[in-house]
Amino acid sequence: MGCGNLTRLFLLRPLSAAARAGECTAHGRRRIARVLVDHSAKLRVEKMTDQRDCCLPEECVAPSRRAFIKGVIASGVAVSSVAYAPTTWAQSAPGRAAGVDRLLTLNVNGQARRVDVLPNETLAMTLRYKLGLTGTKLGCDRAQCGACSVLIDDVTHYSCSTLTHRVRGRQIVTVEGLESPTGELHPVQQAFIDELGPQCGFCTPGQVMAAVALLKDNPSPTRDQAREVMSGNLCRCGAYDHYLNGVMRAAKGA
Repeated sequence: MGCGNLTRLFLLRPLSAAARAGECTAHGRRRIARVLVDHSAKLRVEKMTDQRDCCLPEECVAPSRRAFIKGVIASGVAVSSVAYAPTTWAQSAPGRAAGVDRLLTLNVNGQARRVDVLPNETLAMTLRYKLGLTGTKLGCDRAQCGACSVLIDDVTHYSCSTLTHRVRGRQIVTVEGLESPTGELHPVQQAFIDELGPQCGFCTPGQVMAAVALLKDNPSPTRDQAREVMSGNLCRCGAYDHYLNGVMRAAKGA
C-alpha cells in the first residue's frame, strides 16, 4: 500500500473520545496524534502525551454525564427539603401554624364542632374528612359542578372553594342537617324522591341544598326562576326536569 493510501486511510479513521474532547476545548484544538511523513514516503505516527499530561486547566474539562446527573439530583433534593420544611413544621405543630389559629369551633347543623383546620383547608375537606359529613360531595373541586353545595347563613356556597377559616362564627348547614329531629325528611328531599329526581344520586345533595336556599329566599318561584337558580348545579344523568318538578312540588307544599 502506497504512502498516499496510508495517509488517506489514517485521515478517514474516526477520532477517539479523547481526540474529540481535545478538539472541543476553548484553548484551541490539540492534536492527539500527529502524522509525520518523512522524505522516504514512510508513514510514522507519533503518539503524544496521554490526556493526563495535557496542560488543559481543570475548569475547561467538561464533567462526565454521571457527575452531571448526580449534581442535578443532589441539588433537587436540597431544594425539595427546604421547600417541604415549613409544611412539615406546620403539620407537626397543632393549634397554630403560620400565624393562624388552627383549632376552630364551627357551628355545623346547629352544633358546635371543635376541629383542627390547616390554613389552606377548604370547608368541603373539613366537613367530609374531619367531621364525617360525607353527604357533601366533591365533584369538580373547582366550584363548577355544585355537588359540594352547603348553606352558610342560608345562602348557597360551594364548599370546595370556601376556606374553613372564613366561616368561623357563621351558621353552616349540610344535607345531613335538613332532617327533622323526629327523622322526617325535608320537604325538598321528599319532593325530589316523589319526582324521581335522583338517578345516580351523586349530585343530589347539592341539588337539594340549592333548592332549599331558593325556597327560603323565594317560597313561590316560577319555573323559570327555579331553573335559573338551579343552573349552578350540574347533573351528568340529565335529570334536570325531574329536579325542577321537585322544586315546584316542594314550593306548592310549603
